[in-house]
Amino acid sequence: MNNRQKAELIFLEGVKSVLPEKLIRNHLSLTGPVLRIGNLSFREDELENIYVVGAGKASAAMAHYVENILKNRIAGGHVTVKYGHSCKLKRINVTEAGHPLPDENGFRATAAILDIAEKAKEKDLLLCLISGGGSALMSDLPEGLIPEELIIVNNLLIRCGASIHEINAVRKHLSGVKGGQLARTAWPATVVSLILSDVIGNDLDVIASGPTVADRSTFADALKVIEKYHLIPDLTEGVVRYIKEGVAGLRPETPKPDDPVFSKTRNILVGSNITALEACKRYATDSGFETYIMTDRMSGNTAEAANEIVKTALKYKNDSSMKKPVCLLYGGETTLRVEGTGTGGRNQHMALCAASMLKDTKGITFLAAGTDGTDGPTKVAGAVVDSDTNDIAFSSGHDPEKYITEFDSYNFFRKTGGHIVTGPTFTNVMDIVVVLIE
Repeated sequence: MNNRQKAELIFLEGVKSVLPEKLIRNHLSLTGPVLRIGNLSFREDELENIYVVGAGKASAAMAHYVENILKNRIAGGHVTVKYGHSCKLKRINVTEAGHPLPDENGFRATAAILDIAEKAKEKDLLLCLISGGGSALMSDLPEGLIPEELIIVNNLLIRCGASIHEINAVRKHLSGVKGGQLARTAWPATVVSLILSDVIGNDLDVIASGPTVADRSTFADALKVIEKYHLIPDLTEGVVRYIKEGVAGLRPETPKPDDPVFSKTRNILVGSNITALEACKRYATDSGFETYIMTDRMSGNTAEAANEIVKTALKYKNDSSMKKPVCLLYGGETTLRVEGTGTGGRNQHMALCAASMLKDTKGITFLAAGTDGTDGPTKVAGAVVDSDTNDIAFSSGHDPEKYITEFDSYNFFRKTGGHIVTGPTFTNVMDIVVVLIE
């Protein structure tokens, strides 16, 4: 087995550790008359109805295992997932919808979720299943706006280089469900959310735009973001007007931490990037590598992150006192500001940048992949490279630098090899980078 294969197995071990079956069974059980959710417990006779709603790439799979446990105790529900991430459910409706851009399916599913939340009464439980991708999948339309306007906003935000915190500050203020507003709609029902994090730092108010979490951002913050990234000329007049009306107090703000609606709301983190990294470390160590988790907060510009990781790998390789082989693990999510016309994603772009830097160095393997199994608008998780990548490319007439400049990493690896293909994993805890050093 070569190091490319070993790196992929290490990555896959991390993905396995955050699959919904394990996470749900660790945090939800029904034993006799007692329902346990995390550290919370409810007697069945305390609850009249249990409703299940959710959004995110993992929400259908999470709902499947919730159904296995709660069975006919579920009074109804609805979850929305990315196309291709669905599974058959018996008691909970599931809608496949657009991601990373919202679409009509997502708008309809979100309306159904809000209807369930409004129906919930004081003695009911609304169980929310939240995972990465939920911001696009749980989308509604602000008063006076049309779907195309919201799609334009999302497209501009994900391509401008803004952080997920900045992106979601805007999304929350163009919504009646995000930023704690689902919890406000369900009040006075009890709301418990099981949350799978795809956000650096695991900020619960940012994951899927925090539909059941008090919002720290404001309309003023949203306006600052669209001004900072010079988006106003490309936004519709209606969107800009809506945000400015919010700043002026003419639109209702998202609920803040002191809002009484959160007195019956609990948010439980069930899995995160560090969960996956720790599983990667165990597997790599058992496979004979001196293994180090470098960070679960990898962020910033994709190419710059690749450069820093390769520099660190070279330092470890050239350190004669360092026991080999070594495995370095990174987790998080970088930001790729697309300036070319090609096809790719941040992980493929990072791997391609790393390949360019490793062209004269033997003995370093670099894998970057998304735990959800998709990278950008492609159906691959990422890519793995080493010093042979450039040689293979040039021998077949492909200049890696050209593909980097055109942001066309997908087609580079399609033509030269190196893609990591998992299919939908039904989970999402950001990205993992595996570096193996001989």
